[in-house]
Amino acid sequence: MTKAVVNGVTIASSDDTVIVEGNHYFPPDSLRKEFFEPTDTHTFCPWKGRASYYTVDVGNAEPLTDAAWYYPEPKTKAAEIENYVAFYKNQVEILDD
Repeated sequence: MTKAVVNGVTIASSDDTVIVEGNHYFPPDSLRKEFFEPTDTHTFCPWKGRASYYTVDVGNAEPLTDAAWYYPEPKTKAAEIENYVAFYKNQVEILDD
């Protein structure tokens, strides 16, 4: 089981993450959606496509703006991570049990 944790709060957990470029991408149904707020931020990866972002707010710390990202319409080579969510490791702790 892989978990994403912020300030002691598990915000996602799954046995089915996909690792791309050293980042665990969590399936959308593994997220505790109450901690995620979509932002207007977008970036572009040449092989994955246009990324969208979430701010993570667990309520017991400052919100982490744009700490999570996902690809709603990835390019063909990244199709396996469509809507899967990854996290910046300097903001969200990733734990393997």
